[in-house]
Amino acid sequence: AMAAPRRPSGGGLRRAPQDGRLEEINKEFLCDPKFSNEKDLGEKLAVFKEKYMEFDLNNQGEIDLMSVKRMMEKLGAPKTHLELKKMIAEVTGGVSDTISYQDFVNVMLGKRSPVLKLVMMFEGKANESNPKRSGPPPERDIASLP
Repeated sequence: AMAAPRRPSGGGLRRAPQDGRLEEINKEFLCDPKFSNEKDLGEKLAVFKEKYMEFDLNNQGEIDLMSVKRMMEKLGAPKTHLELKKMIAEVTGGVSDTISYQDFVNVMLGKRSPVLKLVMMFEGKANESNPKRSGPPPERDIASLP
């Protein structure tokens, strides 16, 4: 089949098939007995899907090095090429230089907490112009104490 020319504008058009594909993968995770005791799995997966699509995915619909690079820069935590490669290797187990949605969800649900997971938890902090927080201050973990 002929590949349709990519339209520079209209990212929304590209999202529709992507959304459906990720939705299918989410269903597989929901049926996976390994995650059956995960609290609010459906809600979490919905958030992961949105987060994943926020990345500037490559044409294969995967997160590549440039996507992670841009994401880290947006978060104000730029990384070197080597650091980025290490982050991706940590997520994929070193088998791929792009992060698939399955890899992404496995990391987010996993007990290990690599750097990328922290990135995801930023919940768009980068574009939050107002730093004032409502509610109690976040709990500090021992690692973040001076």
